[in-house]
Amino acid sequence: MVILVIVIGLALSFDIINGFHDAANSIATVVSTKVLTPFQAVVWAAFFNFIAYKVFGLHVANTVGKGIVHTEIVTLQVLIAALAASIIWNLITWWKGIPSSSSHTLMGGFVGAAIAHAGFHVVFYAEVLKIIAFIVLAPLIGMTVSIIISMTLLNICKGISNRKVDKTFRRLQLLSAAAYSLGHGANDAQKVMGIIYVALIASGKLTALDSIPEWVVLSCQLSMAIGTLMGGWRIVKTMGTRITHLRPFEGFSAETGGALTLFGTSMLGIPVSTTHTITGAIIGAGVTKRISAVRWGVTTDIVIAWIITIPVTSLLAALLYFLSRLIFKL
Repeated sequence: MVILVIVIGLALSFDIINGFHDAANSIATVVSTKVLTPFQAVVWAAFFNFIAYKVFGLHVANTVGKGIVHTEIVTLQVLIAALAASIIWNLITWWKGIPSSSSHTLMGGFVGAAIAHAGFHVVFYAEVLKIIAFIVLAPLIGMTVSIIISMTLLNICKGISNRKVDKTFRRLQLLSAAAYSLGHGANDAQKVMGIIYVALIASGKLTALDSIPEWVVLSCQLSMAIGTLMGGWRIVKTMGTRITHLRPFEGFSAETGGALTLFGTSMLGIPVSTTHTITGAIIGAGVTKRISAVRWGVTTDIVIAWIITIPVTSLLAALLYFLSRLIFKL
């Protein structure tokens, strides 16, 4: 029972860290365009993070809980190693101001610890490969949708004064920021729901036929909202100003493009990176001005972090698992 409480505590801690690590995904555009103050933005985002499961259901949580590794081999020790590795990598990338993927951090840790415990056969590789594919697809889809929205709106707004366009999209950004925060809550908070669900099965509190308890859903959504309220200002700066300069028009296009991408993947139960999605959407909004408006050196550093996240957290989780077994034997 004590170990189960530790796992749940670590899982909710990861959700809080995920919230402030990825707060930039929801608020960077609306803060950088000065539509909302930082405090107003995190409150706005946290509210929509919290209510997201009421809108989208629990498709992503079920994928993580049942579709990445065989639940029957998972132990609480495996989950502790996976969560510890994920938390360590998230804190490192937050400290460096790198918008890496909390989703892939968690998945990498889960897969690495499971393989260390029971071997390579325990992983559902088709599902893992689908998630890995979306390292590329999520930002590309977000960027493409953002470009289409930007080009469409540019044509609609022809002949309208810049001042009126700016004023209109300042208001519309409230809606696009809310929509993106819904998508963020629907995708990211649910990954930890899946981990706690597996922990309850491993401890004998549930069976694989049971549904995810309501208290798990509410605690994960609340933890994500609390983390978002704490903000993640190092990464907000990277996302909101270092990739490209955003005006309310581009901010609305980026948020809407990212939100539509997350809506689709959440309904399909695909655990994608909200970080990758909004980064691609921001690049798409910047490209519509001109190619040179995007700081490509910054995006290169971000992409490198994306590529190494899964292997690094997998290896770290495996190492932590073996260390814990060694310490336990001593």
